[in-house]
Amino acid sequence: MGKDKNPRRVADNEAMAKLRMLRTSPQKLNLVAAMIRGKKVDKALTDLAFSKKRIAVDVRKCLQSAIANAENNHNLDVDELVVAEAYVGKNLVMKRGRPRARGRFGRIVKPFSELTIKVRQVEEQA
Repeated sequence: MGKDKNPRRVADNEAMAKLRMLRTSPQKLNLVAAMIRGKKVDKALTDLAFSKKRIAVDVRKCLQSAIANAENNHNLDVDELVVAEAYVGKNLVMKRGRPRARGRFGRIVKPFSELTIKVRQVEEQA
């Protein structure tokens, strides 16, 4: 008499991975996410490997996780996967400060972000 299985949050030909608490601003992370949107996964992995952005390493890990989820959990073909969606959200913001001249206080914000990547299996047109 166990509970029913949770319904899938994505379609049958999709898989997803989510990274939380990435120590970068959403604006900077979105630049890297926009770089891979709509591309085939092997091309996206190559672009991330050669990107000079620091956060590209974490985005690559998230994409590899989405590919592994597609292959192992949903039995999708890795060669036909495309990055369907890659979107960024805000997370916690740490507030810090630094004393400045004449008794003032310089505010320092340290934002965190989260990243969601969905990969979709698309049959290639012959």
